[in-house]
Amino acid sequence: MPATGRTTPSQRRHAESTGAYRPGYELVAEQILQLIAELQLQPGDRMPTENDLASRLGTSRTVVREAVKILSAIGRVRAQKGRGLYVTDDEGLLGSTRWGSFFLPTDLEHVYQLFEFRRVQEGAASRLAAARATPVELRAIETAAEMCREGHVTGQRALFDRGDDDFHIGIATASHNPFLVAAVREARRLQRQSSTIGLHGTVGGHAAEAVEEHASICRAIRDGDPEAAARAAMTHLDNTLEDYRREIQRRVFG
Repeated sequence: MPATGRTTPSQRRHAESTGAYRPGYELVAEQILQLIAELQLQPGDRMPTENDLASRLGTSRTVVREAVKILSAIGRVRAQKGRGLYVTDDEGLLGSTRWGSFFLPTDLEHVYQLFEFRRVQEGAASRLAAARATPVELRAIETAAEMCREGHVTGQRALFDRGDDDFHIGIATASHNPFLVAAVREARRLQRQSSTIGLHGTVGGHAAEAVEEHASICRAIRDGDPEAAARAAMTHLDNTLEDYRREIQRRVFG
């Protein structure tokens, strides 16, 4: 353990895998994330109160409060004084409305530039996540990847899309850089516009490969290998763009 008395991410992961002691508030933080998923709460939605969470999870309000602090710090929950707890939406951190004002969803050059931007930001986010992810964050990323897999196997497109969003935002969150979180979230919002407006629905031909690519990114982050994580993320974006190009060709040329 370092002289500061703080454990590193790899030490915390090791402690989790070996069943070593973990603080109660960290376990409750994981349970709150699972509850958000079970309740299908979306960014901006109001959450149960601290008292309700304590009752649901069978713990004290003090422990819930500490867990909420963790989730606030990693960008998953927002506490508004006098109003309650909300699922974080991070709206406006980088002036997202300004980006949306010049992006044309049907302009192929804009679409390619957006993918180019995503490749840079998500490569960086994955690299940082491999060095900084906590066990709670790593669990959230793996849960999202499994949601994608389940959505693909069962043919539930909405489930796949939700898991895909959670996966990429989860990696950005694990980078511990709020600017990357905002940038990744906004880039994905713009890409959804392009898919819906330009192609009349989400491109799906790459889903099976995407599931395996997510698994490769997960492994590299879990192993604490920043360069492998960045390479896997950029390969994933390259393949997604290639799928997008093929779909455009199919629709235009038949």
